[in-house]
Amino acid sequence: MKKLPLILLLATSTMLMACNNGQKINGHTEKTAYRSVKMIKTRLPEEKRVEYEMSFWMVRDEKKDNAVFLKTIDEKTPDEIVAMGKEIYQKRKTEGAAEYQTYKSWEEMMAKYDRDRMGQGKVKSDIKEKINDPKSGNRDVIYSM
Repeated sequence: MKKLPLILLLATSTMLMACNNGQKINGHTEKTAYRSVKMIKTRLPEEKRVEYEMSFWMVRDEKKDNAVFLKTIDEKTPDEIVAMGKEIYQKRKTEGAAEYQTYKSWEEMMAKYDRDRMGQGKVKSDIKEKINDPKSGNRDVIYSM
């Protein structure tokens, strides 16, 4: 009976340690990294998801080598990933990357991607109504041969 409280204490502490890493990326392998990024993204508030996802992919684009990439993102929180994304944005903007010159700030770029993402969520019935709308200019099909 003396072992039961010890086992219970050990099990409880193990569970608490496992729950503590729920907001950190597991970067041991590429598969676990992508899985944990996806899981973290679903737990984030709606307004932070696009910023987190864009930052993650900016870090991925910056770190081409898998080992370096995994080491960079391992045990990082969403806020740390976003901070890395902002640094990469600023670095690329100062280097003169054309795609970043159109935005005045990180926030402006995120707002644009957020609007674009909102448009992707349209249901097919909305698209079908627009196609069947006689006022819409999408009724004519012109083939150039």
